[in-house]
Amino acid sequence: MNIIETRLPGVLIVEPKVFGDERGFFLESWNRARFAEAGLDVDFVQDNHSRSNRGVLRGMHFQNPGPQGKLVRVVSGAVYDVAVDLRRSSPAFGQWVGVELSAANHRMLWVPEGFAHGFLTLEDGTDFLYKCRGGYEPKAEHSLAWDDPDVGIEWPLDGIEPILSGKDAQGTPLGEVETFA
Repeated sequence: MNIIETRLPGVLIVEPKVFGDERGFFLESWNRARFAEAGLDVDFVQDNHSRSNRGVLRGMHFQNPGPQGKLVRVVSGAVYDVAVDLRRSSPAFGQWVGVELSAANHRMLWVPEGFAHGFLTLEDGTDFLYKCRGGYEPKAEHSLAWDDPDVGIEWPLDGIEPILSGKDAQGTPLGEVETFA
């Protein structure tokens, strides 16, 4: 696999080896030993799957206490996936990185603990899968405002109004969220 560092410390793009022929393709989406060799020695406790149509924006979610590291990927469709550094001690605090993940490019994104995470679906019928290092704790979940001007995420909305959950529409600005040390 190929590991690509992003401009945010710890957030990594993972490109698995894809073996394809006229029948289709095969790839390893998770292999504990291979990921550990690549510097991602993590254990997962939960797998999640969401399906969304084009224009759905989910995020920017994080848990505090009990942050979750996430390995995310798309198996049908495409998303613009975003991570925001919420670690006050980080030189990248409040900065974001975005990458397109799709069924076609097979890329995955590792989002470690201490980051808010979210995505915008770019196609109808997008299936988004993610492995989590920690379990979901509803009382610890928070939403950073997806459109906070202090963060300045450049979502590829192409003139559409994003479809948000009630919770995500009420996200908290960076200056008011419960950040990490």
